Amino acid sequence: MFLEVIKAQYVNEYRIKLWFNNGEMRMVDLKDSLNGPVFQPLKDLDFFKKFAIRFNTIEWPNEADFAPEYLYGIGTPISG
Repeated sequence: MFLEVIKAQYVNEYRIKLWFNNGEMRMVDLKDSLNGPVFQPLKDLDFFKKFAIRFNTIEWPNEADFAPEYLYGIGTPISG
């Protein structure tokens, strides 16, 4: 199955709750993943909160994104 993010909700700090097309929900903390020039703007929490789902994952206005497989892999499973 091709993994896709189908819903995303900001939680706090650099944490986002994600729903995947395989029926699982995961909590991701991206604080330690914001490395490199494209991710520098995301260190500003106001900018970080401006993500949207685009092309099967979350993406920010500066076109920074993470592969859904990466998000799934670093995410902690959650229920309900």
